[in-house]
Order: sequence, then structure tokens, then C-alpha cells
Amino acid sequence: MMLSAIIVAGGSSQRMGFDKLFAVIAGEPVIAHAIRAFERATCVSEIVVVGRQQWHDEIRKIASGAEFKKIRAIVPGGERRQDSVRAGLDRINRDAQYVAVHDAARPLITPEQIERAFEQCSVHGAAALAQPVNDTLKRADAGLLVVGSVDRHQIYAIQTPQIFERKLIEDAYRGVYAENASVTDEVSAVERLGHKIALVLNDDFNFKITYPRDLPVADFILRERSIDRR
Repeated sequence: MMLSAIIVAGGSSQRMGFDKLFAVIAGEPVIAHAIRAFERATCVSEIVVVGRQQWHDEIRKIASGAEFKKIRAIVPGGERRQDSVRAGLDRINRDAQYVAVHDAARPLITPEQIERAFEQCSVHGAAALAQPVNDTLKRADAGLLVVGSVDRHQIYAIQTPQIFERKLIEDAYRGVYAENASVTDEVSAVERLGHKIALVLNDDFNFKITYPRDLPVADFILRERSIDRR
């Protein structure tokens, strides 16, 4: 069963003020940690990196490392996340039966997490890493005044990778574009088809680098993992 991984590196980094994907944590750029997890996952056959054109030289430098043997292509991203994923779908191997999509800004992903998600995808046709929401959730108005509560029972924060049968995710995106719709992730696209997606509960760190404060935390976690593996 051939699994192709699309790593989406198309964010604007507006909240960071600099290109977060190339910020160095635990001795390497954020994006390198994300790519390495898929390189080391035995279920992954190839990797396609989708990123802004101005980042391609930097991505190529990283990809030229001897350990990165699965990178098939580095392709330009689109204006929206869904455009970047579609660009990646156009470049994966024609024989790929499954597709994983992952945010390059999630450097804490592990090969084990990828394998677990793929196992569930092979059973259900679609799977995504997720984490139960433990905080109390409130709705607020435009003035940030609380107007109500959200029951957090059975509420989950969806992470990546999100893994699908190839035909399923391709059909989902065809529908999105046919209806001129906008989606924020692949689970949302597949939901539109009425297909069930299995959630794989994740008890390890896999947060997205969004603010400068996230970098030292991710650095600490990666260094601790490195010590544990010794």
C-alpha cells in the first residue's frame, strides 16, 4: 500500500513576523523536523513539499541532506491551504493509494503518530490525529464579551497528519472546487461528501508553531526526546 505524504509549507507567518518554518529548534529548521518524521515512517513511500516559491531554495538545501531520500518534489503553493494541497495532489505518484497531508509548522510529529493514523485510515478510509479539548470554551461577541458557553463533551482539536484513500480526497477536492467552496483542512473537505473520518487520539505533543513563544517550548520537547532515545 503506497502512502504519499504532502507537507504543506505555505503559511504567511504573519503572527510570527518572520518565516517560522526556518526558525531553528533543536539545531535544525522547523520544517526539517516535520519532513524527517515522514522520512522515518516506514509506511510513507514518498514526500512532496508544497511551499512558497521564495522558500524553495531553502527547502532544497534541507532536502539535499543525505538522510532525506523520499522527497519526490518541491512544488509552488497556492493562495489558500486548499490550493497548496491540490498542487501537491497533482504531483504525487500515480500509483499512490493513500495520501497524508501534514502542516510543516508541526515539527513535533513522530513516525509512531503517523503509523497510528495510517493504520486507522487503512480500516476506515480516512483518519486524522486529534486531541480532546480540555479548556472551558466560551463564545464572545465582537467586543470580546462572553455571550455563551460551548459544551466541550466530544469536542476535539484536529491536528495533522490527516490521511485518506487517494480517490476519497481527490473526489472531496473536486467537489470543493466545483462548488467554489472554501475549506480549512482535508477533514472538512471529506466531511462534505458525508464520509466518516476516524479520529486517532494523540497523547503526545503535536502543536502548531504559531507564536514566537511556541519555539522554545518545541525546542525543549525535541531535546528531551533526543535524550530519551539515547
